[in-house]
Amino acid sequence: MGKVTGFMEYNRLTEANLPVLERVKNYKEFVLHLTDEQAKTQGARCMDCGIPFCTTGCPINNIIPDWNDLVYHQDWRTAIDVLHSTNNFPEFTGRICPAPCEAACTLNINDDAVGIKSIEHAIIDKAWENDWVQPQVNPNKTGKKVAIVGSGPAGLAAAQQLARAGHAVVVLEKNSRIGGLLRYGIPDFKMEKSHIDRRMAQMTAEGVEFRVNQHVGDNVKADDLVAEFDAVLLAAGAEQPRDLPVKGRELEGVHFAMDFLTPQNKVNAGDVIPNQINATGKHVIVIGGGDTGSDCVGTSNRHGATSITQFELMPQPPEKENRALVWPNWPLKMRTSSSHEEGASRDWSITTKELMGENGKVVALKGARVEWKDGKMTEIAGSEFTIPADLVFLAMGFVSPVQKLLEVFGVEKDQRGNAKATTEGATSYQTSKAKVFAAGDVRRGQSLVVWAIREGRQAAQAIDAFLMGASVLPR
Repeated sequence: MGKVTGFMEYNRLTEANLPVLERVKNYKEFVLHLTDEQAKTQGARCMDCGIPFCTTGCPINNIIPDWNDLVYHQDWRTAIDVLHSTNNFPEFTGRICPAPCEAACTLNINDDAVGIKSIEHAIIDKAWENDWVQPQVNPNKTGKKVAIVGSGPAGLAAAQQLARAGHAVVVLEKNSRIGGLLRYGIPDFKMEKSHIDRRMAQMTAEGVEFRVNQHVGDNVKADDLVAEFDAVLLAAGAEQPRDLPVKGRELEGVHFAMDFLTPQNKVNAGDVIPNQINATGKHVIVIGGGDTGSDCVGTSNRHGATSITQFELMPQPPEKENRALVWPNWPLKMRTSSSHEEGASRDWSITTKELMGENGKVVALKGARVEWKDGKMTEIAGSEFTIPADLVFLAMGFVSPVQKLLEVFGVEKDQRGNAKATTEGATSYQTSKAKVFAAGDVRRGQSLVVWAIREGRQAAQAIDAFLMGASVLPR
């Protein structure tokens, strides 16, 4: 490595954020990537550990020690080539991935992990600034046509790989813009959509055709796609949200999280949304303690909510994980997002008993505290409480893909309602329907953007082998 003793000499440096009072006035990104010198110092912390657990902790197996070393030596041009060799879209992962690689970092056993995500962010931003991200056009066309249903990270990764293999690729998106939940689910303050637009321009030059307002099962027939194309990849995500079956669920003001987040992203893009859900001056309750709930908090702060309270059913995690027990796996520990820092009250071990209303509108939430023993939840006697609520957002995760999509293709489902397909062997990523493949959340269930990119890349390799008898695409 560039500096063998760097991990002993330098502390971890977290990327800087714009001040809260400044950033909540708009929906722009506010995380500032490292300077060249800062990135060099952080790269020097990579400790030549011998076995790079960070690489195996990363679902796409990024070659992390190599580009850490290259950044230390300020060889940014080679660093982006190494980064792109495993990751089609580091500008996505460098912004919104939770970085399981850092949890697996050897330095994380007894110190602060190498700031892998921040270095990745710096590499790809510098690459775009220097015009190093160019189309990779394959002049040798195979004559094979592939349709990809869904334009999230799995679909985009597969599309780019297949186009570079020489296939004619068409991406179909049911919405009016490309990007899936990257476009419509991730708030702009976490990832501005210009990053998607730049990749679309690159991929268009590489031969990918994007078609919007193409809703398979509605204005596009599944059978027509199977007949027209040599292979079809389902990469439509897992959009069926988990509901909350309690009294008052039907009240006005109770919404799934995406009913709040998606319209705001559309407004940011210039769309006019009638009757947009507005949190200005309201008491907001967010049910669910994950990333989607955090996004509701950040968006509510930008609306100017009077109060924001986030409830989680599970117990509060420990401030620090037991590293000796969990390393190199992803640990359960307390995590505070930038949205929480902007203002919100959080509470754990809370169950919602009822949503109370007046004149058909929600006005309060009745909850209670619970305790967990042996994996079972028990309500604590006498712990009931009531809290004002003008808006209640259900952010409890997603249970499966929209079932209609799988049904129109006639593919077999697994016990969780996902498209059934294995990831290994000669039939990897193939569904029970001839020529139809599945990858990403539509196959594995709700997961991370980095897992979607992995599955999209691997599915592309499987489809290429299916069409050509063999494939040189990496898995």
